[in-house]
Amino acid sequence: MNPRDIHRHDELTRRQFVSNAARWYLGVNLFPMLGSSVASAATGTPGKARAKNVIYLFMSGGMSHLDTFDPKTKKDVMGETEPIASSADDIFVGNQLPKTAGVMDKVCVVNSMNSRQGAHEQGSYIMHTSYAMRGTVRHPSLGAWVLKLGGRLNPEIPGYVAIDSSPELTGGGFFGAKYAAAPVGSASEGLKDSHRSPAVSEDDFNRRLALADRLNRQFHGRYENADVKAYEELYQEAIKLMKSEDLKAFDIRKESGGTRKLYGDGRFAQGCLLARRLVEHGVRFVEVQLGGWDTHYDNFAGVAGRCREFDQAYAGLITDLAKRGMLDDTLVVVATEFGRTPEIKTEHNNGRDHHPSAFTCLLAGGGVKGGYRHGETDPKGNKVRKDPVSVQDFNATIAHALGIPHELVVMSPSQRPFRISDKGTPVMGVFA
Repeated sequence: MNPRDIHRHDELTRRQFVSNAARWYLGVNLFPMLGSSVASAATGTPGKARAKNVIYLFMSGGMSHLDTFDPKTKKDVMGETEPIASSADDIFVGNQLPKTAGVMDKVCVVNSMNSRQGAHEQGSYIMHTSYAMRGTVRHPSLGAWVLKLGGRLNPEIPGYVAIDSSPELTGGGFFGAKYAAAPVGSASEGLKDSHRSPAVSEDDFNRRLALADRLNRQFHGRYENADVKAYEELYQEAIKLMKSEDLKAFDIRKESGGTRKLYGDGRFAQGCLLARRLVEHGVRFVEVQLGGWDTHYDNFAGVAGRCREFDQAYAGLITDLAKRGMLDDTLVVVATEFGRTPEIKTEHNNGRDHHPSAFTCLLAGGGVKGGYRHGETDPKGNKVRKDPVSVQDFNATIAHALGIPHELVVMSPSQRPFRISDKGTPVMGVFA
């Protein structure tokens, strides 16, 4: 490509970004002003957004699709797991998910997920970013993209929060620290270090802040760059958050006993309850992680333990959101890095190995069909045989539910073009 063609491509990308941004933020179409070449480059327009928020539940370790949401009839494949009917006519789940079975009429099961990433780090990374790992760039996580392109709903509190999740998976990437998730370790403890110590008076606190601000300004004057600016913005937001009335959103102790009983007592259950409180207060994207799904050894005992954590919490979350009228505009995602093999390894005490060729993810709310099963695997759950969905397609579907155009191009600091879902396209069949 000669220099003139490169310049023309860069100019097209910039103008397409301006056009898409205007269409998204202002509701106007600038194609007539920007020329026919830009109009022809647009590959589609976003549909009407139904979802405002995302609760993203990540099953770390590789959730077995066969023992949860894609059970089969073959005994040599299923081992100790038995399929049970659900509240949706065409959907069966593993017998360790009895409470989840009761809400499947509100859930879309995507049985045809597939990936080329069969290792934990790589599988988790591509699920969160839509891109394979590269040594030269750190890609923004999905929540960072949503915050960058969708903006905050509540300026007083973080727009992106990660509960029990890895900072490596929930970072801002080349968007910078401003778009990384605010980390919460234990949901029962809320957001740590967000309150003024009782030992420090209001006057003393303000005096210390003023002194720190003077020192910061001197430093920033000498070292003016993007990282320093991002730090300054985070510092100011932390101060604003400490004084915000909406800080109570992080305190699940304010929930009634009945509501806490609905979710259950486990750590993941508390994370799901906190996620509901946060989206209720305008947090755009909340991730909650449940680990322990890496069942190379003793798969059935491991799955039973993970399902005990997941089952009541997930059913409680869906039920609670629906009861409060929040499910229509909250998209609840269940994702994992890959599935597990149909072969049961007797030499590993009935374990299952990594299996990226076929696995299952879930969508609920946010304009998605409930009681719907998309795609299909073969009788052993080994390969996708109908309507395959890539990780990139799945992430494009999340973007579409939020009204974010998946084809919108954003330039990295090194002037390389990226999209929220790489080359993925939304799976339109899942929407009502």
